[in-house]
Amino acid sequence: MTTARDIMTPDPQCVKESETLVDAARLMRERDTGALPICGDDGRLKGMLTDRDIVVKCIADGGDPSTVTAGSLAEGKPVTIGADDDVREALETMKAHQVRRLPVIDGHDLVGIISQADIALSLSATETGETVEEISDGPENGTV
Repeated sequence: MTTARDIMTPDPQCVKESETLVDAARLMRERDTGALPICGDDGRLKGMLTDRDIVVKCIADGGDPSTVTAGSLAEGKPVTIGADDDVREALETMKAHQVRRLPVIDGHDLVGIISQADIALSLSATETGETVEEISDGPENGTV
């Protein structure tokens, strides 16, 4: 069995919930990524932040990204997968919640992120295509 731990990108860099969206954007630029986990002062995952979130939920609404915090955009309980869960469970979770990135948790600790690319490298072309299609019909693309 291939587990989430086997395919994840390890040691994700968090943006702290108290950091501004400007700080988050700079970290995204440095890490060449479009998404970051939001972590609390306790180190626990609070949510995920995307570059699209910054634009749509702050800038487009007239917000000031130099004062709006990452934590203010964390909504609800984050969708996660256990580090030792089967990769197919990660696939089903991504489909069910229409998310492109899935934080990997070991106990209460964030240990990695699984992206669509990680799925593509670990599953068959058919499974990968179906997953990308189902995820791409989600709210991140402006559709529900």
